[in-house]
Amino acid sequence: MVVLNRIYTRGGDAGDTALGDGSRVPKPSVRVEAYGTVDETNATVGMARLHSEGEMDKALERISNDLFDLGADLCRPNMEKDGEAEYTPLRAVQSQVDRLEAEIDAMNANLSPLRSFVLPGGSALAAHLHLCRTVCRRAERLTVALMADEGCNPVAVKYLNRLSDWFFVASRVANDNGAQDVLWVPGANR
Repeated sequence: MVVLNRIYTRGGDAGDTALGDGSRVPKPSVRVEAYGTVDETNATVGMARLHSEGEMDKALERISNDLFDLGADLCRPNMEKDGEAEYTPLRAVQSQVDRLEAEIDAMNANLSPLRSFVLPGGSALAAHLHLCRTVCRRAERLTVALMADEGCNPVAVKYLNRLSDWFFVASRVANDNGAQDVLWVPGANR
């Protein structure tokens, strides 16, 4: 159980921060950028949830919890030392990716094939889900950079890749199963 009695610690006043294993790194490190952008993705999910209900809201709630788990994963380096940790570190697992794939397939089954790219917009929920998608893609790019620089859980990259697809398909569902999608018209304003 997490207990937060005091929110500020002054520990980061010099521009560094503690990771999940207790080590300290500069705040602009690729690891902090990656899990910080996962946190930002989660904040956009919170905004989308203001417009969701029913099964969509339940799915977004699951995703929000997954993203917090993913942040915990990314803030703890040295996966090879997980066995030495005081407690078992939280890591993203393949079953989370599999769940996203199953949900994408279920949502996509009710959608007509696209004949053009989709512009962000339509309903308020769809617009927010597009924002979720783009911030998630940035988190994915940073996590790929982290993997190349320092290493990280490869499932984290898979999860973010699949999640951005989930947000895209969910945005179409939120647009009356694609009927209200705003389609790109190449060169329309020339």
